[in-house]
Amino acid sequence: MVHTMGADSLIDSLSAIHPKGYDLSLDRIRVLLADLGDPQKHIPPPIHIAGTNGKGSVAAFNRAILEAAGKRVHVHTSPHLVRWHERFRIGQPGGGTLVSDAELEDAITRIAEVNDGRPITIFEILTAATFLLFSENPADYSIIEVGLGGRFDATNVIDDPLVSVITNVSLDHQAWLGDREELIAKEKAGIIKPGHPVVIGPQIDAVRGVLEETALDRGAPVMIAGQDFDFYEQAGRFVYQDGDGLLDLPLPRLRGVHQLANAATAIAALRTAGVRLSDAAYEDGMERVVWPGRMERLRPGALADLAPDNCEIWIDGGHNPSAGVVVASELAALEERASMPVFMICGMLTTKEPAGFFAAFEGLVERVFTVPLATSDSAVPPRELAEIAQTAGLSANASAGVADAFHAISGLLKDGEAARIIICGSLYLVGEVLKDNGTPPQ
Repeated sequence: MVHTMGADSLIDSLSAIHPKGYDLSLDRIRVLLADLGDPQKHIPPPIHIAGTNGKGSVAAFNRAILEAAGKRVHVHTSPHLVRWHERFRIGQPGGGTLVSDAELEDAITRIAEVNDGRPITIFEILTAATFLLFSENPADYSIIEVGLGGRFDATNVIDDPLVSVITNVSLDHQAWLGDREELIAKEKAGIIKPGHPVVIGPQIDAVRGVLEETALDRGAPVMIAGQDFDFYEQAGRFVYQDGDGLLDLPLPRLRGVHQLANAATAIAALRTAGVRLSDAAYEDGMERVVWPGRMERLRPGALADLAPDNCEIWIDGGHNPSAGVVVASELAALEERASMPVFMICGMLTTKEPAGFFAAFEGLVERVFTVPLATSDSAVPPRELAEIAQTAGLSANASAGVADAFHAISGLLKDGEAARIIICGSLYLVGEVLKDNGTPPQ
């Protein structure tokens, strides 16, 4: 069968038919996968990653380390920033590549035909595409990032993980997962499988207790940060240590102290899973890791050209209070190295906690410019978002978009004055910026 619509258009057309939300049940996805021949049972050995913050970074570290060792690695992450294709990285000798348009369109078409109009969410369709693509392309490992929660996430049809990983758990998606960290932890713990190892990244005590108890109940061997493995920065190096010994590594390429925790969690996952790698693979992995849209310097492009001269522009998709703390901490570190006025351009969804996010930046950001999100129907209106920022103690103004915010910032700077701009609050906003700048993820 010849298809000419293109994967983006095909998925968009299916999104108009099927809901974009989540079905907190695995019944429909299991039926669909069974009709497809249960491809999830035929993918390369999977590393399954859940968590509130850091799961994408852990996936990126795992991929970088394994590829540095010459392994072929399939990677599923969500959401995407600019194109649907970013969710599916197909392992190749020498490094994976985003799925081709023709291959993704073919997979989605076959899934839609098999589903035959039955009720299904678009995320379930995309998850089925992950398993179909990964089962039909040879590789050494699969890295599967959970979309939402864990217990009822569509990816949780994996019954035989090489290792399960749970990164930092904090408040997010409370409408679906609960309004306390312990309740959210119970949902994330759903990916822990009987008899299969699990690695637990740094957590608050209450969350760690829930995760550890679940692992014990299911007979899952567990590795816990701060207990079974540790990490720290020393003399400009990243040191990791567990029962198998110590690794003295370069600092990770990804910015932020929190990335040490993510790197350590990724290393613990590989070692716990019994993947034997040279020290050189871990070293190279720290230096080659890439994870777009997370405290990333915006490259020159069409949108960056509209910013004031002498400006540093940073983008980060963090969107909950704990992510706000992380971004604020990194801005403070940048301020120590080179002091300059800091401005924020922010857009957020109505499902997030803007007040808690903004609170982390009091005294750090001179002014916030709130903007709409063109790619979401659930954005907080800029005027309302500016009022929330003001309530959190920040000076804030509503803007029509990022370009208008750049223009307003120019008016606040003296001739030739340098400034630092952080564009944040939503992965939707980061995706729009990368698209408009002409620098999408590769």
